Amino acid sequence: MKNIRLRDLPSFIRTTDRNDIMLNFLAREIERTSRASAVILNTFEAFERDVLNVLSTMFPPIYTIGPLQLLVDQIPNSILKSIGSNLWKEQPECIDWLDSKEPNSVVYVNFGSITVINPQQMVEFAWGLANSKKPFLWIIRPDLVVGEAAMLPPEFVSETKDRGMLASWCPQEQILKHPAIGGFLSHMGWNSTLDSICGGVPMICWPFFAEQQTNCWFACNEWGVGMEIDNDVKRDEVEKLVRELMDGKKGKEMKSQAMVGGPKQRRPQYQVALLTEIRTNWSNFFKENKLEFVMVEQITLA
Repeated sequence: MKNIRLRDLPSFIRTTDRNDIMLNFLAREIERTSRASAVILNTFEAFERDVLNVLSTMFPPIYTIGPLQLLVDQIPNSILKSIGSNLWKEQPECIDWLDSKEPNSVVYVNFGSITVINPQQMVEFAWGLANSKKPFLWIIRPDLVVGEAAMLPPEFVSETKDRGMLASWCPQEQILKHPAIGGFLSHMGWNSTLDSICGGVPMICWPFFAEQQTNCWFACNEWGVGMEIDNDVKRDEVEKLVRELMDGKKGKEMKSQAMVGGPKQRRPQYQVALLTEIRTNWSNFFKENKLEFVMVEQITLA
């Protein structure tokens, strides 16, 4: 991980307290991993080749079986498709709203299911989005703001009522595959990062904790699909980065780098190769560990 900074390492190992709960939990789990018969990871070879090469010398056989998001559409059983894993109730009307927007015109904003922000940060993000003059879909959980309800300035709501939609939760995989989405302001959780990559959507990165800072570093420096925003968020920077993301040269470069999946008009041919790789790795995992096939045999390529 050349040129990585201390601030880019996961927050749970940036501690000087040897008794830190998360630090000791991770150390214990890593030690236990060495005794496992296999390790499966929700990633893919081309995405993290250098890291995977190093890990393969330290741990039992590693199987990359991701991104799992690409497998959802490959499962023909409609009952399985109805099973969700969201912690919040989705608002499907978000899709209807996006259907009314032009391709690549909407900024999607979601800080995940755990990240919290303070009231001032909320206001700065709000006015940065408003001043960018770009349409946006902003997911605001009821508990997003620390210590109080998530309230936006009335002036902001009035200013953006014709180009913004606010919702408490949404079907994110569908959102990021929608042709109207042109960029993602994200907390850089791993699931959200993969969702964005699979949707071919570049990101503005505002990591909060855990491994999110590391995901941000990779997105900005290795994969070329992200731009980092300062932790001390200011509306001027939000406006600037949103404009660059949606209209600028850097935004166009990131979009071309992010195209792993998404709608057919922006789907590279190597998606089929990637699905083949996922299926092969799943198959190898089951065979080499003498397990029965369950879902692998049901997966068919598009």
